[in-house]
Amino acid sequence: MVQNSILRENARKQLGGNIFANAWLMVMVACLIYSAIVSIASFFVVGIIIAGPMLYGLARITVNRVYGQEKVDLGDLFKGFTDNFAQTLLLGLLQSIFVFLWSLLFLIPGIVKSYSYSMAFYIMQDDPSKDWKACLDESKAMMVGHKWQLFCLDFSFLGWIILGALCCGIGVIFVTPYMQTARANFYMALKASVSNGADSAPAAEAI
Repeated sequence: MVQNSILRENARKQLGGNIFANAWLMVMVACLIYSAIVSIASFFVVGIIIAGPMLYGLARITVNRVYGQEKVDLGDLFKGFTDNFAQTLLLGLLQSIFVFLWSLLFLIPGIVKSYSYSMAFYIMQDDPSKDWKACLDESKAMMVGHKWQLFCLDFSFLGWIILGALCCGIGVIFVTPYMQTARANFYMALKASVSNGADSAPAAEAI
Protein backbone atom coordinates (compact mmCIF):
# COMPACT_ATOMS: atom_id res chain seq x y z
CA MET A 1 0.00 0.00 0.00
CA VAL A 2 1.26 3.48 -0.91
CA GLN A 3 2.54 5.68 1.93
CA ASN A 4 0.40 8.61 3.09
CA SER A 5 3.14 11.12 2.22
CA ILE A 6 2.95 9.99 -1.41
CA LEU A 7 -0.87 10.14 -1.38
CA ARG A 8 -0.70 13.75 -0.18
CA GLU A 9 1.96 14.62 -2.75
CA ASN A 10 -0.14 13.13 -5.55
CA ALA A 11 -3.18 15.06 -4.33
CA ARG A 12 -1.26 18.35 -4.43
CA LYS A 13 -0.07 17.68 -7.97
CA GLN A 14 -3.57 16.72 -9.14
CA LEU A 15 -4.93 19.97 -7.70
CA GLY A 16 -2.34 22.04 -9.52
CA GLY A 17 0.33 22.31 -6.85
CA ASN A 18 -0.96 25.30 -4.89
CA ILE A 19 -4.17 26.64 -3.36
CA PHE A 20 -4.61 29.24 -6.10
CA ALA A 21 -4.39 26.76 -8.97
CA ASN A 22 -7.55 26.44 -11.06
CA ALA A 23 -8.14 22.77 -10.21
CA TRP A 24 -7.70 23.42 -6.47
CA LEU A 25 -10.16 26.31 -6.57
CA MET A 26 -12.72 24.36 -8.62
CA VAL A 27 -12.67 21.39 -6.25
CA MET A 28 -12.95 23.88 -3.38
CA VAL A 29 -16.06 25.35 -5.03
CA ALA A 30 -17.51 21.84 -5.37
CA CYS A 31 -16.91 21.20 -1.66
CA LEU A 32 -18.51 24.53 -0.75
CA ILE A 33 -21.56 23.85 -2.92
CA TYR A 34 -21.92 20.42 -1.33
CA SER A 35 -21.68 21.82 2.20
CA ALA A 36 -24.06 24.70 1.48
CA ILE A 37 -26.75 22.56 -0.15
CA VAL A 38 -26.66 19.84 2.50
CA SER A 39 -26.64 22.39 5.33
CA ILE A 40 -29.57 24.36 3.92
CA ALA A 41 -31.50 21.17 3.13
CA SER A 42 -31.04 20.01 6.72
CA PHE A 43 -33.16 22.91 7.90
CA PHE A 44 -36.01 21.59 5.77
CA VAL A 45 -35.49 17.98 6.91
CA VAL A 46 -34.47 16.89 3.42
CA GLY A 47 -30.74 16.87 4.04
CA ILE A 48 -30.87 13.13 4.70
CA ILE A 49 -32.36 12.66 1.22
CA ILE A 50 -29.76 14.60 -0.75
CA ALA A 51 -26.65 13.86 1.33
CA GLY A 52 -26.04 10.48 -0.33
CA PRO A 53 -26.38 11.66 -3.94
CA MET A 54 -24.20 14.69 -3.18
CA LEU A 55 -21.49 12.56 -1.54
CA TYR A 56 -21.56 10.35 -4.62
CA GLY A 57 -20.97 13.40 -6.81
CA LEU A 58 -18.15 14.71 -4.63
CA ALA A 59 -16.45 11.31 -4.78
CA ARG A 60 -16.80 11.38 -8.56
CA ILE A 61 -15.14 14.79 -8.83
CA THR A 62 -12.14 13.86 -6.69
CA VAL A 63 -11.65 10.44 -8.29
CA ASN A 64 -11.73 12.11 -11.71
CA ARG A 65 -8.80 14.27 -10.57
CA VAL A 66 -6.89 11.09 -9.69
CA TYR A 67 -7.77 9.63 -13.10
CA GLY A 68 -6.29 12.76 -14.68
CA GLN A 69 -9.43 14.47 -16.00
CA GLU A 70 -8.25 17.79 -17.41
CA LYS A 71 -11.04 20.01 -16.10
CA VAL A 72 -13.23 19.87 -13.01
CA ASP A 73 -16.86 19.53 -14.09
CA LEU A 74 -19.11 20.91 -11.34
CA GLY A 75 -22.01 19.11 -13.02
CA ASP A 76 -20.51 15.84 -11.75
CA LEU A 77 -21.46 16.97 -8.25
CA PHE A 78 -25.09 16.21 -9.11
CA LYS A 79 -24.54 12.89 -10.89
CA GLY A 80 -25.89 11.04 -7.87
CA PHE A 81 -29.36 12.32 -8.79
CA THR A 82 -29.15 10.93 -12.33
CA ASP A 83 -26.83 7.90 -12.32
CA ASN A 84 -28.76 5.85 -9.76
CA PHE A 85 -30.66 8.11 -7.37
CA ALA A 86 -32.36 5.32 -5.41
CA GLN A 87 -29.08 3.57 -4.60
CA THR A 88 -27.11 6.72 -3.77
CA LEU A 89 -29.96 7.78 -1.50
CA LEU A 90 -30.08 4.39 0.23
CA LEU A 91 -26.31 4.23 0.57
CA GLY A 92 -26.14 7.62 2.26
CA LEU A 93 -29.11 6.89 4.49
CA LEU A 94 -28.16 3.39 5.61
CA GLN A 95 -24.48 4.21 6.03
CA SER A 96 -25.47 6.99 8.43
CA ILE A 97 -27.91 4.74 10.29
CA PHE A 98 -25.38 1.93 10.72
CA VAL A 99 -22.66 4.28 11.98
CA PHE A 100 -25.16 5.89 14.36
CA LEU A 101 -26.26 2.53 15.75
CA TRP A 102 -22.66 1.47 16.33
CA SER A 103 -22.02 4.83 18.01
CA LEU A 104 -24.74 4.01 20.54
CA LEU A 105 -22.47 1.27 21.88
CA PHE A 106 -19.71 3.83 22.41
CA LEU A 107 -17.89 6.47 20.39
CA ILE A 108 -15.01 4.25 19.28
CA PRO A 109 -17.15 1.55 17.55
CA GLY A 110 -18.91 4.30 15.61
CA ILE A 111 -15.60 5.77 14.43
CA VAL A 112 -14.32 2.33 13.44
CA LYS A 113 -17.46 1.64 11.41
CA SER A 114 -17.28 5.03 9.72
CA TYR A 115 -13.84 4.06 8.45
CA SER A 116 -15.06 0.58 7.47
CA TYR A 117 -17.71 2.14 5.22
CA SER A 118 -15.57 5.08 4.04
CA MET A 119 -14.87 3.66 0.57
CA ALA A 120 -18.52 2.91 -0.27
CA PHE A 121 -19.24 6.01 -2.37
CA TYR A 122 -15.95 5.68 -4.26
CA ILE A 123 -16.92 2.11 -5.08
CA MET A 124 -20.38 3.11 -6.26
CA GLN A 125 -19.14 5.92 -8.49
CA ASP A 126 -16.66 3.47 -10.03
CA ASP A 127 -19.53 1.07 -10.77
CA PRO A 128 -23.01 2.66 -10.46
CA SER A 129 -24.62 -0.73 -11.13
CA LYS A 130 -23.69 -1.90 -7.62
CA ASP A 131 -26.38 -1.50 -4.98
CA TRP A 132 -25.89 0.07 -1.55
CA LYS A 133 -25.31 -3.25 0.22
CA ALA A 134 -22.65 -4.41 -2.23
CA CYS A 135 -20.81 -1.10 -1.82
CA LEU A 136 -20.89 -1.23 1.99
CA ASP A 137 -19.79 -4.88 2.02
CA GLU A 138 -16.98 -4.24 -0.45
CA SER A 139 -15.80 -1.19 1.48
CA LYS A 140 -15.80 -3.17 4.71
CA ALA A 141 -13.72 -5.93 3.09
CA MET A 142 -11.27 -3.48 1.48
CA MET A 143 -10.68 -1.59 4.72
CA VAL A 144 -9.69 -4.62 6.77
CA GLY A 145 -6.20 -3.79 8.00
CA HIS A 146 -6.28 -0.29 6.46
CA LYS A 147 -8.51 1.77 8.73
CA TRP A 148 -5.54 2.93 10.79
CA GLN A 149 -3.71 4.22 7.71
CA LEU A 150 -6.74 6.23 6.60
CA PHE A 151 -7.14 7.58 10.13
CA CYS A 152 -3.49 8.68 10.07
CA LEU A 153 -4.00 10.27 6.65
CA ASP A 154 -6.94 12.28 7.98
CA PHE A 155 -5.01 13.20 11.15
CA SER A 156 -2.05 14.43 9.10
CA PHE A 157 -4.19 17.37 7.97
CA LEU A 158 -4.72 18.60 11.53
CA GLY A 159 -1.91 21.16 11.26
CA TRP A 160 -3.42 22.53 8.04
CA ILE A 161 -6.84 22.75 9.68
CA ILE A 162 -5.48 24.57 12.73
CA LEU A 163 -3.56 27.00 10.51
CA GLY A 164 -6.67 27.58 8.41
CA ALA A 165 -8.78 28.16 11.51
CA LEU A 166 -6.31 30.81 12.71
CA CYS A 167 -6.95 32.70 9.46
CA CYS A 168 -10.47 33.59 10.65
CA GLY A 169 -11.55 30.08 9.68
CA ILE A 170 -11.40 30.95 5.98
CA GLY A 171 -8.25 28.93 5.42
CA VAL A 172 -10.06 25.70 6.28
CA ILE A 173 -12.04 25.83 3.03
CA PHE A 174 -8.75 25.56 1.12
CA VAL A 175 -7.78 22.45 3.09
CA THR A 176 -10.96 20.51 2.28
CA PRO A 177 -10.14 19.90 -1.43
CA TYR A 178 -6.69 18.66 -0.40
CA MET A 179 -8.15 16.22 2.12
CA GLN A 180 -10.85 14.95 -0.23
CA THR A 181 -8.42 14.42 -3.10
CA ALA A 182 -5.97 12.64 -0.79
CA ARG A 183 -8.79 10.32 0.26
CA ALA A 184 -9.59 9.62 -3.39
CA ASN A 185 -5.92 8.73 -3.90
CA PHE A 186 -6.15 6.42 -0.90
CA TYR A 187 -9.11 4.66 -2.50
CA MET A 188 -7.37 4.24 -5.83
CA ALA A 189 -4.18 2.93 -4.19
CA LEU A 190 -6.16 0.55 -2.00
CA LYS A 191 -8.18 -0.66 -4.97
CA ALA A 192 -5.00 -1.39 -6.91
CA SER A 193 -3.44 -3.12 -3.91
CA VAL A 194 -6.47 -5.36 -3.39
CA SER A 195 -6.68 -6.15 -7.11
CA ASN A 196 -3.03 -7.24 -7.08
CA GLY A 197 -3.73 -9.52 -4.13
CA ALA A 198 -1.28 -7.73 -1.86
CA ASP A 199 -3.84 -7.46 0.92
CA SER A 200 -5.65 -10.72 0.55
CA ALA A 201 -4.67 -11.90 4.01
CA PRO A 202 -3.96 -9.02 6.41
CA ALA A 203 -2.61 -10.09 9.78
CA ALA A 204 -4.88 -7.93 11.90
CA GLU A 205 -6.81 -4.72 11.97
CA ALA A 206 -5.08 -1.83 13.66
CA ILE A 207 -8.36 -0.45 15.02
